Amino acid sequence: MLVLAHISDLHLDGSARATERAERVRDRLWELPGPVDALLVTGDIADHGTETEYEEAARILGLRDGDAPFPVLTCPGNHDSRAPYRKGLLGRPTAEGPVNSAHVFDDGAVLMCDSSVPGSDEGELDEETYDWIETTLDELDGDLPALLAFHHPPAALHHPLPDAYRLRRPDRLAALLERRPEIAGLVTGHAHTPAATAFAGRPLVVGPGVTWTLRLPWEGEQVADREAPVGLAFHVLDDGGRLTSHFRTVT
Repeated sequence: MLVLAHISDLHLDGSARATERAERVRDRLWELPGPVDALLVTGDIADHGTETEYEEAARILGLRDGDAPFPVLTCPGNHDSRAPYRKGLLGRPTAEGPVNSAHVFDDGAVLMCDSSVPGSDEGELDEETYDWIETTLDELDGDLPALLAFHHPPAALHHPLPDAYRLRRPDRLAALLERRPEIAGLVTGHAHTPAATAFAGRPLVVGPGVTWTLRLPWEGEQVADREAPVGLAFHVLDDGGRLTSHFRTVT
């Protein structure tokens, strides 16, 4: 059984508010009485994509000093910038290609995929990323269930804001899922609302936002609920490849 914590959309911008909210959910996760296998952070880690914002994120998430109690796995969102992300968050040389990474555990694999499109708020998994997914899954040889984690949901969530900037070419992703039964589900962010639906016959789980929560059309005209508690999710991938998700708030 693979147990994953999940946060998204920190939008760290140097403000005391953003820092406090990110540290609040970090503290909750670091103090869990029972271990999880990893923490997924599905994009929009920085608000402006500056190196300074990523250095703060690295400090908060324990990526520099190694004080996180479990692996912290990240992928970019539309507010992120690849070169500063690599340097400030990951401590790697700057580069402009997609930031993809695979993580293999005893009971499953997590592929953190880059759906960001430089200069656009829309998302897309490019050909390099699709080739990387196929190669990575080939190397796993179908022995483990796998989750794909990226920023932009490929399905409509019934709010005009996130639905205007979702994943491009969802049919390309659907074709991949049809060929790859070992992909047990999709984990995304971007929408700032906890949500669960299905895409191409697989679970699609959207993590809540750390910075603010999306108000749905029937909840009022103001889009951003900045007073809502910080949200997080826990995902359980069991031995049969079934994905179960739980949502929590941190007050």
